[in-house]
Amino acid sequence: MTTMDDRPVAPATSTLDVGMEAITRRLADSSVLASRNAMTEIDWNAPLDPTKHGCSPEWSTLYGTDYWDELTEEQRVTLTRHEFASTMTIGIWFEMALQKMVIRDQRSSPVQSEEFRFAMTEVADECRHSLMFALAAQKMVGTSYRPGPRVATLGRFFMNTAGGELAYGGILVAEEILDVMQRGSLGDPRVLPMIQTINEIHVLEESRHMRFAREQVREAMDGAGRLRRETSAVLIALGAELIICSLVRPQAFTDAGLDRRRAVAAMIGNDHHHRMVRSGSVHLMQFLDEVGLLTPRAARIYARNHML
Repeated sequence: MTTMDDRPVAPATSTLDVGMEAITRRLADSSVLASRNAMTEIDWNAPLDPTKHGCSPEWSTLYGTDYWDELTEEQRVTLTRHEFASTMTIGIWFEMALQKMVIRDQRSSPVQSEEFRFAMTEVADECRHSLMFALAAQKMVGTSYRPGPRVATLGRFFMNTAGGELAYGGILVAEEILDVMQRGSLGDPRVLPMIQTINEIHVLEESRHMRFAREQVREAMDGAGRLRRETSAVLIALGAELIICSLVRPQAFTDAGLDRRRAVAAMIGNDHHHRMVRSGSVHLMQFLDEVGLLTPRAARIYARNHML
């Protein structure tokens, strides 16, 4: 006779695991129903209106400065196009790093899981976003931008070693920063229609990616000790610093026909832009605080980069 004690015991499934599966199932289903393709949705051969900006002028790194006031409207249009081309092409570089981390994280995952399904969907989305950004930058300004040598080296190290909350915290920070800037230009008739469509597509699909990253961070931080929290918090904050300081490359000012040295100085001291970044980072800071990743040392890093 087989007693209850003799029966095989099924592996325990935590509430957190069950919740993650349900969330990723909903995200994967949403990606089927609410995804868009810029390759077919945008007429890439259509001429660009020479009066339209690359982003809302208020999101220019020079808006609100004396230098901005001296520029003609034509110069401002050219500047915002180069700034946003820089943001998009640097964004490609970061997204490629994020794809590598997601793929590495999923190599040992069961392929029938909802998490694996959505993770692969996210990688596919990011590939399309990168192509979309590359085409837009080429059409707007005919050039692309790369991160500086220090950022490139640190970025390669991070994408080859980061896992858990570090990987997904880095993903979340990068996506949140770009998302805020793009949301700031949605519905603005002063912005190129092509860029409007790109922003709409990216905001829609990145909202799913950010939800996935948040849940991965929550899962990774469940039960984490103090030392791990402190270390991860600082490393994620340093990653955010690299990202936010890299998006608009100094070369973009030169290419826009501005005095590079003066433009960089104006950008660094621009209180208006600092306020825009800070207000746009509120939800990110709230989440990091919620999961224990906004420690005093990390907060100081965010503050010096005007995110807090």
